[in-house]
Amino acid sequence: MSDYGHDLVFGSFVTPSAGTPDRTVGVAVLAEQVGLDLVTFQDHPYQPAFLDTWTLLSFVAARTSRVQLAANVTNLPLRPPAVLARSVASLDLLSGGRISLGLGAGAFWDAIEAMGGRRLTPGQGVRALGEAIEIVRQLWDAETRGGVRVDGEFYRVVGAKRGPAPAHSVPIWLGAYKPRMLQLTGRRADGWLPSLGYLQPGDLGRGNAIIDDAAQQAGRSPQDVRRLLNIAGEFSAVGSGPLHGPAEQWAEELAELALEEGVGTFILGSDDPDDLRRFAGEVAPAVRELVAAERDRGAAPERPQAKPEQAVLSPSRATTSGGAFAVVPTPDDGVRRSTQQVWDESIRPTGPAPDPERTYTPQEQATGAHLVQIHDGLRAELTQIHDLIEQVAAGEIDAGAARSHINTMTMRQNRWTLGVYCESYCRIVTTHHTIEDQSLFPRLRARDPRLRPVVDRLEQEHHVIHDVLEGVDRALVAYVGSPDGIAELRAAVDLLTDALLSHLSYEERELVEPLARLGIG
Repeated sequence: MSDYGHDLVFGSFVTPSAGTPDRTVGVAVLAEQVGLDLVTFQDHPYQPAFLDTWTLLSFVAARTSRVQLAANVTNLPLRPPAVLARSVASLDLLSGGRISLGLGAGAFWDAIEAMGGRRLTPGQGVRALGEAIEIVRQLWDAETRGGVRVDGEFYRVVGAKRGPAPAHSVPIWLGAYKPRMLQLTGRRADGWLPSLGYLQPGDLGRGNAIIDDAAQQAGRSPQDVRRLLNIAGEFSAVGSGPLHGPAEQWAEELAELALEEGVGTFILGSDDPDDLRRFAGEVAPAVRELVAAERDRGAAPERPQAKPEQAVLSPSRATTSGGAFAVVPTPDDGVRRSTQQVWDESIRPTGPAPDPERTYTPQEQATGAHLVQIHDGLRAELTQIHDLIEQVAAGEIDAGAARSHINTMTMRQNRWTLGVYCESYCRIVTTHHTIEDQSLFPRLRARDPRLRPVVDRLEQEHHVIHDVLEGVDRALVAYVGSPDGIAELRAAVDLLTDALLSHLSYEERELVEPLARLGIG
């Protein structure tokens, strides 16, 4: 088992098609809109059917504001490392620290040679890549006095001035498969980025072992190397093989790769907007919950200190220490936006009162704290939906990816963008509730029968919230087809807000202490 404890990252691997440049950019922008963390493009400068990857990355960086960007992976033989270092640092500064550097030693040597590159043997390619990493890191190290000097077998830099320094600590990921490349990854790189389709059974475990050993010999921790994986598959109602089936199957398989093989970043190779929506809206949140639940059981090592480029949860009121129970459930403020009521809150059952003399370890309190953090994420997303609706009503949303997929008027594009976001959010809520209904609630009933009325009520409310979500979906359809549908959409989202915020507060009030007391992850 090799769970390195990295925060999970989900991204896309977009084809840089020169034949449909607007659609290529649109798919990248859509990846940000649906909530993915990372957008990548392959880099084959000799391929005339593809856009130049670094030009494309710059254009997409200007069209996005949050998502991380990288070449997957940069063709080093056709991109001199000293110039590449300044290109990466410049784009990182311009994008606000959103660039990562994927590097490859080279392949397709006939095409590389036809473009003026030097043909290298596999061993030469590894040595050249090691020299390139040294040059790149030295050029980024603008604080050190003196010029950059690397007198290598393949690259020579004789006194080049350092800088500019990138906006953040840019990670270097290597596309590696063979032992010498894997050893270089462990010694010098920040990430290992293979493609699942090129791996044989057992390759991930064997690769991890080589990287870990090389990292330790170099005085590093294996956790210093993030494990990334390019994946591909097909969503379908019935499973027919690995990553060919429903989103629930995808989530279980990716969670296993995270926990057993240490994969912390999953990058989906697809240009299909529906695939990206489902990957971001259904698969990613389910994987995060499954992995977090297993880690809460104490199966994972201590998480590594996050580097500047990593996204981490900010400290919250859910942070706990040992002693008295310290997890604070989110109170219901009683504010209601809608005139409708979907249930009678006054008849909600309550569970047993906590023992005031009992003390709790930090590990016992972690599950309840995690539940609050998940709920806080849902609350924040709900706020964003309300903001989006007001932006759409005012015609202020940048249609972005919609322009590439829907050739119609601007307001229709804006509605489509909102629809993507709301659809993704509804899937996140549904997935969270499904995990609770199928895993968490049965264990609570079995461990403490006194909680059965509370758990039964929570399950009933899940079904009601599902119906409310269906109402949001119907309102979205009506809004797309009618110029005056914004009022109906606002009303549907207001009802969802009332129901969901009330339900989340009730669930936290009744469950955060039992989760600690019963030792349920």
